[in-house]
Amino acid sequence: MIADLMCYFRMRRPAMRRVLIILATLTLVTLAHWADSPTDTDLRESGNSQTETVAARSFHHPKSPVQNPKWYEIQADMQPAELLEPIPMFTLASQASSPPPDWKNVAVGGGGYVTGIYFHPKQPKLIYLKTDVGGFYRWQPDTQTWLPLTDHFPFAEHHYYGGEALAVDPSDPNTVYIAAGKYTADWWTKPGAIFKSNNQGQTWTKLGLELPMGGNETKRWAGERLAVDPFNSRVLLFGSRQDGLWRSADAGVSWQRAPRFPAQLDAEIGITAILFDPQVAGRLYAAAYGDGVYQSLDAGVSWRKLEGSPPQVNRLAVGQNSRLYASHAVGVSQYDGTWQDITPTAYPAVFNALSINPANAADILVVTGEVVAPQIFRSLNGGATWTEQQRSINNTVPWWSEFMLKNPWIAAIQFDPAVAGRVWFTDWYGIWRTDDINATPSRWTNYQQGHEELVVFSLVSPPEGAPLLSGVADVDGFYHNRGLASYPTRTLGPGDPSYPFQDTYSIAYCESNPLLMARVGGNREQNRYGGATSRDGGRSWTPFPNWFPDGTIPLRVAMSATHSSRFVVTVSGGQPLQTEDGGISWNLVQGLPNSPTGVWYWQQPLAADPVDGDTFYYYDGGRVYRSQDGGKSFAEVNAQLPQSDWVVLKTVPETPGEVWIGLNQQGLYRSRDGGQTFSQIPNVEAYLLAVGNPTERLPTERLPTEPIFPVYVYGKVSGTASSTPNRMEGIFRSLDQGKTWTKLGKTGGAGNFPTVMEASRQQNGTVFIGTNGRGIFYRALQ
Repeated sequence: MIADLMCYFRMRRPAMRRVLIILATLTLVTLAHWADSPTDTDLRESGNSQTETVAARSFHHPKSPVQNPKWYEIQADMQPAELLEPIPMFTLASQASSPPPDWKNVAVGGGGYVTGIYFHPKQPKLIYLKTDVGGFYRWQPDTQTWLPLTDHFPFAEHHYYGGEALAVDPSDPNTVYIAAGKYTADWWTKPGAIFKSNNQGQTWTKLGLELPMGGNETKRWAGERLAVDPFNSRVLLFGSRQDGLWRSADAGVSWQRAPRFPAQLDAEIGITAILFDPQVAGRLYAAAYGDGVYQSLDAGVSWRKLEGSPPQVNRLAVGQNSRLYASHAVGVSQYDGTWQDITPTAYPAVFNALSINPANAADILVVTGEVVAPQIFRSLNGGATWTEQQRSINNTVPWWSEFMLKNPWIAAIQFDPAVAGRVWFTDWYGIWRTDDINATPSRWTNYQQGHEELVVFSLVSPPEGAPLLSGVADVDGFYHNRGLASYPTRTLGPGDPSYPFQDTYSIAYCESNPLLMARVGGNREQNRYGGATSRDGGRSWTPFPNWFPDGTIPLRVAMSATHSSRFVVTVSGGQPLQTEDGGISWNLVQGLPNSPTGVWYWQQPLAADPVDGDTFYYYDGGRVYRSQDGGKSFAEVNAQLPQSDWVVLKTVPETPGEVWIGLNQQGLYRSRDGGQTFSQIPNVEAYLLAVGNPTERLPTERLPTEPIFPVYVYGKVSGTASSTPNRMEGIFRSLDQGKTWTKLGKTGGAGNFPTVMEASRQQNGTVFIGTNGRGIFYRALQ
């Protein structure tokens, strides 16, 4: 059947394709028909079941005999709208009769590191999450979903999506604090900050402390660095990575560095944990990584080191009996006047996640840390003996692989203070919960609805096949075959275990036959890179016969509009490559400069002409290059554009020679003659750019008829050049080739370093945005 379809699609002429597309568009009811069914709240998706058996052991203290081995079984049972905001001096011919929906996440299901989970001690089911690059979330028990709390940060503040720390006020369920910032590295110039909410994260106020913070740096799985005094809500302490210990005595309005905290701090990690003892007023602890644990008896004014403490502490916990526990680089320790080694394993090991049952101080959970196959241990006698937990895994996200289930790299584990026997943990990909930790085995289910944390490299929305394909970091990419509101059934593949894709950097399709595709990517951990082709719209993939040579990292791919075996690939730090046989053999492209260096490369300098199969376009350093021999060689055709270190180059469907280039703060430019000349679209800063299907053809001064197509921009737009300081950041659409623009509501989570924008070729008015940690967003417009 696939062969018949392929033959049928090859035989169609462009004119017939346009007619069919128009007819199909007229008969579509709404995007919701294919995007919103089944419902978002259906937790358990259907899918294949898989079972794996793994050995489990029971441990005493290292000096105690080991009990008989046991086994555990892992079972995977696959299972208010906002109006458009017109810019004051801009107009549109018509507006929708009813407000369209705001930006929504494409449902994928997790995919990013959840580094902390937090419970309010007095309000049941009030639970928060911290992630490394996706911001903060709150649990919604009625819908069993996670609500993003920091999606209001725009692109200019995208660094605040890095979760460094979170703290609830034990005395007030409405008050919560976050420390937000992604990086401390020298190349990162934006400091982190602490924010306060008085309404459980609905709104936030920035407080008076800005420091380098590393939500996506080493030891982000340790914690917690921020704490509120349970006896005096006005007292807060924050342990920074590079700038020591900070204290506030006025609920965060002002901060002072603690001058009497004598610890020697690691330059990259600093203070990993601060913990108040809720049983004793004024008593708290701070762990200085590489130095040890310090104690204060006056709410953080003065400190003394607890001699004999483990130096490299990841987490601290204290029970109702005021005993202190520490997980660290070589085990687990307990402090009750003196330190005692209570490591569960008979050998030194890194331990990280740690929790004490709030109803029973002798009931403790610890997890091996910084390892891909963590072990969970439980003690019912305060750490004297330990038993490794048997777990059965109920997986609700169909595409989560066996590797993900076996190798979660757990960050945090916590007893639920409101429900006896309920325990939660977070890992590299999401959130898990068991409702009976006492069962053997305990059954764990992942609760992912609402948590979307993909880092997105590439999006395509071809005229046929799946409504969307995505290329992402860490988990390959997706063929979104179940619409936009249901989880995909699997990653892109290609399903060959010897050819694993950790990342997919770019996807392209053949304009005359969109079911023919190519993609490039690879595995950063193995330093192996390659690509694959598809003949069924991305449903299945055939790898290139060989990996690229060592050191060759493919970045972007563009496919000929008429010859699917012909495509061009840009290469990190080197000359682009060209193939005429679908990746079997490669030629060095002539006439282009070397590409930028590095995997984390978000620009799009390369595109194929949508009609002429011999023509490709490329931008570099203010110059536009064009190939007219199938990408084998390029020649400079324009050197008049501004230089920019950021570029997005797009061609327009069904329109030969039409090229649009977004150069961020340097503006937006349009060419109608294959890049030879460009005109600037006034008053626009185009960071991201997408172009939709032509909707009609109208007479112009230049030609008897020209296509009219929507243009989408993530950037800034103003009405006149003199109002540049008042340009509004946001997502905009123009229906008249850039003469007027409409702002498409608030950016929402798309502000988390938006990386790619793509207009749907199947549903006019729908646009997608990929982010650097909040997954994929879409919006359907009339």
